[in-house]
Amino acid sequence: MAREPIPTWFFALVVCRMGRRYLVVHEAKHGQRWYLPAGRVEPGETLVEAAVRETLEEAGVPVVIDGVIRVEHTPGPEGCRVRVIFSAHPADDTPPKALPDRHSQRAAWLTLEQLEGMRDELRGTEWLRDLRALERGAAPFPLSVLGSEG
Repeated sequence: MAREPIPTWFFALVVCRMGRRYLVVHEAKHGQRWYLPAGRVEPGETLVEAAVRETLEEAGVPVVIDGVIRVEHTPGPEGCRVRVIFSAHPADDTPPKALPDRHSQRAAWLTLEQLEGMRDELRGTEWLRDLRALERGAAPFPLSVLGSEG
């Protein structure tokens, strides 16, 4: 007997680094807090494509995805959530979004020290561990750890 499929949602989060600064987004929802560029993967879209799209939509900055920092799998009674946290760098010198739209209020390049000082304005703080790890010299996994069947 076939089992029922497990509803699963995939999300891409992007840690985009430029020197000692990180690209963060002042969200339009989720309490209008600061967070990494992130969002759900759309049907027919790869995880990397979603990461690039979400960063451009939310931060206004085109990026090049460098690697995978971590993959998180969170099962629950109603389904599963899978988050892939990517490392990236800006593709060019496009400044972050300054005007609000439906995707975000604005974006900015901030240092880890600045982000640590505004914890009450952040959407969670678990993602700061990735920034701390990068500051200590941690290397992301190559993109080749992600693949398709076949």
